[in-house]
Amino acid sequence: MRSPDYDVIQVGYGPVSEALALMLGRQGRRVAVCERWRERYPLPRAVCVDHELYRVLMANGLGMVLPKVAQPGPLYQWFNADWKELLTIDWSKPSVSGGVEVNFVHQPTLEQALDEAVRAQSTVDLHLGCEVIAVTQDPADAAVTIRDGQGEERTLTARYVIGCDGANSLVRTVIDGQQEDRGFEADWLVVDVRLRTGVTVEQLGIPAAGQYCDPRRPTTIVPAGISGDQIFRRWEFMRMPGETIAELEGEARVWELLAPWVTPDQVELVRHKVYNFRSLLAARWRDRRLLIAGDAAHVMPPFMGQGMCSGLRDAWNLAWKLALVLDGRANDRLLDSYEVERRPHVGQLTDLSIYLGKMICVPDPEAAAVRDRAFFEHTAPPPPTFPHLTDGLLYRPGGHAPQQGAGLLSPHVALEQNGRTIPLDELDGGGGFLLVTRGQDPAAIIQRLAGLPLRVVALGPDVGQMRDKDGRLDAFLDTQGWSAMMVRPDFYVYGGAANDVALDRLARALADDLARVGVRLAASTSMEIP
Repeated sequence: MRSPDYDVIQVGYGPVSEALALMLGRQGRRVAVCERWRERYPLPRAVCVDHELYRVLMANGLGMVLPKVAQPGPLYQWFNADWKELLTIDWSKPSVSGGVEVNFVHQPTLEQALDEAVRAQSTVDLHLGCEVIAVTQDPADAAVTIRDGQGEERTLTARYVIGCDGANSLVRTVIDGQQEDRGFEADWLVVDVRLRTGVTVEQLGIPAAGQYCDPRRPTTIVPAGISGDQIFRRWEFMRMPGETIAELEGEARVWELLAPWVTPDQVELVRHKVYNFRSLLAARWRDRRLLIAGDAAHVMPPFMGQGMCSGLRDAWNLAWKLALVLDGRANDRLLDSYEVERRPHVGQLTDLSIYLGKMICVPDPEAAAVRDRAFFEHTAPPPPTFPHLTDGLLYRPGGHAPQQGAGLLSPHVALEQNGRTIPLDELDGGGGFLLVTRGQDPAAIIQRLAGLPLRVVALGPDVGQMRDKDGRLDAFLDTQGWSAMMVRPDFYVYGGAANDVALDRLARALADDLARVGVRLAASTSMEIP
């Protein structure tokens, strides 16, 4: 039988597809990216990259680029119509990933950096200006038919096709991924501006990042990243009852709305457009050789800044699982865990975004007054906590619920060994599992998990062991009551152990869980960090 042309074909070339192509290209996979447009969309949409995805992009070779295109997040303050503070979220505080909680980016600049990194991968082919007009599959492979700008059609084949093709996804339609509407919808005018030369944010006298919860016009004010010496800001204005989209998108009206904040001699318009904020979640993310990711799988309101971040998490989850499948270490049952793990996580984030949206989108003065009193009197319902993994490949010592601590994002720390500093993620960012131990001999665990890409970090004072420079990794283990833990390739904790006996049980459970999802353990490729 003829081998397929590629390991993976990706439909669409937005930031999620760019990141996935980079991840797979760094593995040496043969990847084709098919995108109907020849040029990237030049205007910003997303503005947030949280600590987890900043960390993921750093681990995938963007360490020299990200600090140049990202701004650390400030305090995120909510105010009522009288500028009394309702709520503060500290985006500037240290995160488990080591940096601040949130970074702001100029999406076109970030996408350019991702595109350049993708083009440096010799195994990735970009088919730009080629529209995908059909997607099919059979037991042997999957195929896409593309049409170029001259009307010529041809078919490409791959082991898997991944639809990163947006909210109107063709691939989702093919797999019959009906969308669940989570019940939120609102129109907002999104306005991006660039500060004129010599103008600083401080001179504008505006909140660094804020929600102005004025029922007369709920308004969002946030950073929109940097590009070189250019500074961008974003305003979002809720469309009020009786307003038409055409009226709201008129440039004169845009300047009227910006007038309380900035003037044309301080900023220049980059774009202004009304967007319909929705909350949609695909019911099916995979059909055999076809999968979806990003906006093709989920659309959420922007109030948490988690739309693009969630898509990047999809890519990261898929990348390490595809690595095992494409290497022949696992059959494709492993890919069933993709939706199992990602859909609940995205659903919780969507609900959190809706919660914030319902607090903000209050055009009625009486309802806004009730909301304000609830915040001032501390009777407002607390927002849902930021989600972690709750299902899928997680340690269940009792056979049912995941272990306390399993599914959390593991800390990213700086390790020191023999006078040399090593970032932890540089040890496990290549798609392997990571075993962190404090005093245990890992030899038996390595043998039990032979065939699984596995690295070991031994923490301790002895020669050859590593020291956690700022103590955050040790503190994480202490909080969970563990002396060792197993971390998945996507930096999530599989589970932990308090002693040698518990560690052996943990390793046996991981071997069993991997076998259930089709991972084959054979000749050892495990290694201890030198």
